[in-house]
Formats: sequence, C-alpha cells, structure tokens
Amino acid sequence: MTAISHSETHGDVAEKAMTISEFGAQKALGIIGQSGKENAGVRVFIKSGGCSGYQYGMAIDDRELEGDTIVHDRGVKLLVDHMSLSLLRGSEVDFVENMMGGGFTVNNPNATSACGCGHSFRTDNAQSPDSEGSSGCGSH
Repeated sequence: MTAISHSETHGDVAEKAMTISEFGAQKALGIIGQSGKENAGVRVFIKSGGCSGYQYGMAIDDRELEGDTIVHDRGVKLLVDHMSLSLLRGSEVDFVENMMGGGFTVNNPNATSACGCGHSFRTDNAQSPDSEGSSGCGSH
C-alpha cells in the first residue's frame, strides 16, 4: 500500500479528505518555511486522550508514510494517516487568534461533542484507541 494523493482543485472542496482555511494556510506556510524541512507539510493526526476521548495533533513533517492520505490545498500539503482519516474526513484546519494568543484548530464535522478547551472531541460511533491512556484538559 502506498500514500494516496489528492491534488488541489478549485471545484467542489467537499470531495477532499481535508481542507485548510486561507488564514491557516498563510500561517502553515510561514511555519513550514522556517522549519528547514524540504517538501514538508502539516501532519494532522488523532490520538487518544483529552477529556472527550480523542485529541488532535499537528506537526511539520517531511515524510510521506505508507497509507497516508496527502491533500494539497491552498499551497499546503496536509498528511493524514489511515487510522486518523476516518475521524478527520471533511475537517478544515484553521488558525485562530484571540486575547490568549493563537493557534491551529480543527473544525471537525465528525465531532459530536468537544471539550471546552477545544483540543479534544468525541464521536458517537467511535471509541478511543486503546493504545494510549486518556488524560484531562490540562495535558495538551
């Protein structure tokens, strides 16, 4: 099995596994440019944890792993592993700024509830992976 790539299109974005907002793309491209990693992208993943069961994770990554779905949107390469894809399908990565600072967030249509901190979520049809323990809001 190899990585699956989805090219950037300007048509219906609903067909893409994930998207990134314009502001999120600007921030991501700046961070990627400073990373020193050639051909890097933003790896978006899910791990168990947080008060709601799942926690979002993001990292700058220059590796394309077997089974990854790769989406090019607004000039940013988004990498999603096979296990996380089902929980992230249709999501949009965004960057928000507020009085407390700023950071990346995921607008996830699959989440049926979310923690107050916005870093963890739950879906009705999925259980947390057993590979990692759960932890509270303060652990992100």
